[in-house]
Amino acid sequence: MVCTLDDVLRERGMTLTELAERVGVTIANLSVLKNNRAKAIRFSTLTAICETLDCDVGDLLRIRG
Repeated sequence: MVCTLDDVLRERGMTLTELAERVGVTIANLSVLKNNRAKAIRFSTLTAICETLDCDVGDLLRIRG
């Protein structure tokens, strides 16, 4: 899986810090996700990110191919 969080943030004109504050997670945890080092993510966190960014899971996570 590849995380495209950086691209979605850029499209929305939002910083990682702003997203972290809105979602209620640490910048460090979002950074791990953004840099493709996450081994897992809670559904509640993924849902909150998608709701905040007004996107779908498929906009954030892609299967390498």
